[in-house]
Amino acid sequence: MNLKSSGPWGFVLREATSSDDGAVHDVVTAAFGPHEGVGDLWAEVVDRGLARASVVAVEGDEVVGHVGVSHAWLDARQELVDVWILSPLSTRPDRQRRGIGGALVAAAIGAARDGGVPALFLEGDPTYYGPRGFETASARGFVPASARTPDRAFQVVTFEAHREWMTGALVYRDVWWEHDAAGLRDPHLAELEEILGRSRTHVR
Repeated sequence: MNLKSSGPWGFVLREATSSDDGAVHDVVTAAFGPHEGVGDLWAEVVDRGLARASVVAVEGDEVVGHVGVSHAWLDARQELVDVWILSPLSTRPDRQRRGIGGALVAAAIGAARDGGVPALFLEGDPTYYGPRGFETASARGFVPASARTPDRAFQVVTFEAHREWMTGALVYRDVWWEHDAAGLRDPHLAELEEILGRSRTHVR
C-alpha cells in the first residue's frame, strides 16, 4: 500500500501497527461516541484476524484519523465471493473538515483495489461517499446484509476483479452481528432516513 502526506494540514497516512491500537481505539471512540462501542468492535475485528487494511492519519506523532477495512462475503448464486467492507471511518472531532476523512477513504479504496477483491462495500451517507467513488449498491444487483439499511446508504466500489455474475446479498462476519452493528436501529435509522430524504429533495 503506497501512502503519502496528504492535504495542506500536514497529516501523513500510514498503515497502522499494533503499537497504534490504543490511539486508534481513542480516535474511533471520539468520532462515534463511547456509547456506540465502535472502538471495541474494531478491536475485535483485528483480534479475530478479519482486518484487511487499517490506515491511520498522523499529525506529528499523534493519530488523528483512522479507516478500517475488513472481510465479508457476497452470497452470489454461482459461489460465495470474498469482498471487503469499509468501516469504521473516523476523524478526531477537532481535526474534521481538513481532508483527513477523504484521504482515508481514498486509501481504503486503493487497498481494496490492490487486494484484488471485486468490491468494497459500506453503509453511509451517499452525499459524502458518492463524490469519493462509491455508488448505490442496489444498482449493481447487490442486497444489503440487513433490511434496516436504507437503499441509498448501501454503497459500493467495484474493481477489475468484478464479474457480471457477482450479484447477491452482502454477508457480514459474525462480529458485526454480535455487536448489533449491521444496519441501523431506531433512532439512528429514522435519523438517517430523514437526512437521505432531505438530500434527495435538495438534489431534485
